[in-house]
Amino acid sequence: MGPTYYDMKKQISTSIRIETSPKVIWDILIDFNAYPEWNPFIRSISGKLTLGAKLKVALMGMNFKPQIMELIPNKSFIWLGHLGMKGLFDGEHKFHVIDNGDGSSTFEQSERFSGILVRLFSSSLDKNTKNGFIEMNEKLKLRAEHRSLSNDK
Repeated sequence: MGPTYYDMKKQISTSIRIETSPKVIWDILIDFNAYPEWNPFIRSISGKLTLGAKLKVALMGMNFKPQIMELIPNKSFIWLGHLGMKGLFDGEHKFHVIDNGDGSSTFEQSERFSGILVRLFSSSLDKNTKNGFIEMNEKLKLRAEHRSLSNDK
């Protein structure tokens, strides 16, 4: 027996090496007010950055209110959001910053989707969402490395 629509799951994962410390990346990541200046994927985030809080997030063409599930400064930020009611199309979004131990960091951005509409959105997730993650990662890298160079002078 194959998977049912109710247990459809999909994961998208991206990562990028950034020549700076986890703290520089983290400071950019949690500065929600500056997102419109640099972030082509997540257009805005508002709300209190505390565990359990609900945020207001605007992506390209979609708005939702995820809840912060994990918050470890300079390391990990996870939210869980739902499109409409829970179980239709849910996304657990993870931002993870890894200290490479050599003055650089690896930024990982991933999302695990589940719900009955995952199959419907599958090809869009593979193309548009993944490309959005990659574009955001590249802009974060540019901003973080530029900030590090500016602070070194």
